[in-house]
Amino acid sequence: VQPQDPFGHIMQQHFRQLSTALRSLGWTECSVMDMNEFFTCCIPEDEQQRVQTLEPFDEYEEWHLKCSHYFVLAASKGMEPSWTPLSPSGTGTHQAVFTLFFYLMRYGHHSVLVKPNVIVTTGGFGEEHGQHCRVRNVHLLSRHAGHWEAVSHCSSAQGNWAGRGRLYHTVSRLSDTLALVVGGRTSPSSTGLGMLWLKFPKTCGASGPGDVSVELASLQPDAEAAALRWRHSTTEITFKGEQYLFVYGGRSALQPVLRDWHFLHAPELSCAIPVDGPVPESRHSHSACSWEGGVLIAGGLGAAEQPLGSVFLLRELEHGFKWQTIETHPPLVPRYSHTAHVHEGKLLLVGGVWFHASSVPGVTVIDLMTGLCLNYVINVWPLMLHNHSSVFLPDEKELLVIGGGGNCFSFGTHLNPEPVLLSLGSILASH
Repeated sequence: VQPQDPFGHIMQQHFRQLSTALRSLGWTECSVMDMNEFFTCCIPEDEQQRVQTLEPFDEYEEWHLKCSHYFVLAASKGMEPSWTPLSPSGTGTHQAVFTLFFYLMRYGHHSVLVKPNVIVTTGGFGEEHGQHCRVRNVHLLSRHAGHWEAVSHCSSAQGNWAGRGRLYHTVSRLSDTLALVVGGRTSPSSTGLGMLWLKFPKTCGASGPGDVSVELASLQPDAEAAALRWRHSTTEITFKGEQYLFVYGGRSALQPVLRDWHFLHAPELSCAIPVDGPVPESRHSHSACSWEGGVLIAGGLGAAEQPLGSVFLLRELEHGFKWQTIETHPPLVPRYSHTAHVHEGKLLLVGGVWFHASSVPGVTVIDLMTGLCLNYVINVWPLMLHNHSSVFLPDEKELLVIGGGGNCFSFGTHLNPEPVLLSLGSILASH
C-alpha cells in the first residue's frame, strides 16, 4: 500500500534487507482495507476506547502511518467481493523546489523567527552527542548574504533547559530579545512543564550565539492550566491595540484531547477576554497562525483519534472575540501534525498526516476570501513532513522546513537529516 511515499520507501528497504519477496499468487479478485479504516469501521467503539486507554500514548503519527501501510486483504477466484475504493484527493501540478543543507535532526521541537535573519530551535527528540534523546540545547540559524548557516548550539542555556528537555511545546516571540516557552512534555505521563522565558542578547546571531538565558516564568493561578499541556498552539493576537498570546487545545496527562483556551498578556501572563460563537471541537496537533488580529485554526486530531478537516477563525470584535467557521471547497482533506502560514490572504498548510488519500500531504493553499482549497503534491522523499517545524519567508516566497520524523514502530527512528528550503513561488504564482 502506497509504496512510493516516504514511509513506503522505508518499508521496502526493510523487506529487501529481510530478503522477503512479495509475490502475486494469481488470484482473480482481490479487495483490501487498510488498518486505519479497519480499526475505525470494523472495531466496536467500546473496544476502540479500551485500546486507546491501555497506556499513556503519544506517537499518533507513526501509528496512523503504519496503519495506512498495513491492511486486511481478501483474495478469491471465481467470486467478486464487494468493496469501495478509497477516494483520491484533488491535486495540483506544481512542484516545489528543494534546497538542502547542514544537519539538524529532531522532531517534536519548535522553531521561531526571533529576528529577520535569526531562527531559534528548541527542544524535541533527536540526535545529540551521537545519541537519540530529548534535545537539551537551544539551536540558532542565522542568514548571511542570503545563505542560512548553523551558528552553533547555545550551551549557556542548557543549565535551565537540561532536565526540562521537552517535546511538543510552543515558543512565541514577544520581541527581538524575548520569547515565551509554553507547555510541552517529557513523557506522555508527565503533568506539564510550565512556562519559560527565553532571553536573547541584542547581538544574538550577528557573529555568534551570544548568551541565551532561560528563566522559569512565575505564573498566576489562572495561567497554570495553560502550561499543563502539549501538542497545543500558542498564537499572537491583537485586542484593543495590545498584544496577547492565545493558547488553544492540545492534550494533557489527564485529558487525551483539550477544548479550552487561555489568553496570556505579558508580564502577568493571565487575563480573561469574552469569546462568542460555536466552539470548535476538541483537538490537538492542529495548526494555528495569526491573521488580521485573530487566529486561524486548521485540522488537528479529534477526540476519536480521527483527523479533522475544519478551519476556524477567532475574529476580533469590539467587546472580545468570536469563533467563525471558514468553509472550504472542495472540503479540506482532514489532517494533523502539519504547519501553517498566511500569505496575502492565502492559508498555506504544509505536510502532516492524513488517511485514505493517494499521496502524502504536500502543500495545501486555501483562499480565505473564496474558500477555494487546492492540494499540491510535492516529492518529499527522503523527508517525512510531520512533527516538523517551518518558518515562512514572505519576501523570498520560501519555506524553511526544520526537522521532522518520528519513531516508526517497525523500522526504528527516522529523523529528517537536514533543514530544507522549499520554494513556493510557482505555487503562489498560480493564485
